[in-house]
Amino acid sequence: MNEPDSSQTVFWTKRWEVGKTPWDLGGIPPALASYLHRTHTATTALIPGCGTGYEVRAFHEVGYDVSAIEFSAPAVAHAREVLGPLGERVIHGNFFKHDFAGKQYGLIYERGFLCSLPPTRWPDYAARMASLLPVGGKLVGLFLYGEEPQPPPFPMTKESAAYLLGKTFRLVYDEPVAESVPVYQGLEHWQEWERVAD
Repeated sequence: MNEPDSSQTVFWTKRWEVGKTPWDLGGIPPALASYLHRTHTATTALIPGCGTGYEVRAFHEVGYDVSAIEFSAPAVAHAREVLGPLGERVIHGNFFKHDFAGKQYGLIYERGFLCSLPPTRWPDYAARMASLLPVGGKLVGLFLYGEEPQPPPFPMTKESAAYLLGKTFRLVYDEPVAESVPVYQGLEHWQEWERVAD
């Protein structure tokens, strides 16, 4: 294998360093804007793998106490530049290893994080999400479904999603997304998963 594992920092750092970021929308996805407009349950929120972090400002502006975490140093630097004073809400760290000191969040936002991970890491993702959300907490965002001949991204199937998340989450909303960046076109679904008791 010539390229490093996409679960490793170096894989993404190289892309940020050369500007190879086709997932970067330059703003927030319309599906997120719609969600924030139609829901009024501002709470604590976490954005793992936040990249440029446009969503940090979007959540903050509607009243969420939002934090984000990103393990690529160039991405963190870019996010802090884009976000200005809100940049202090971006943690430079590894989502799977960072010590959240027992904190749980009312909402975790997903876009491009799960699909960046090889499927062998997906159980770690599911376990970490379950540990950071209390019963009733929401895992919401853009999940990829379909096939990708040259991953990443690594899309799921409905069956793999149900197996991965079905033990600790209940799918309460699912809608295919028409407006995507080219690399995700035809793959994205806006989904809302609610944490249930183990």
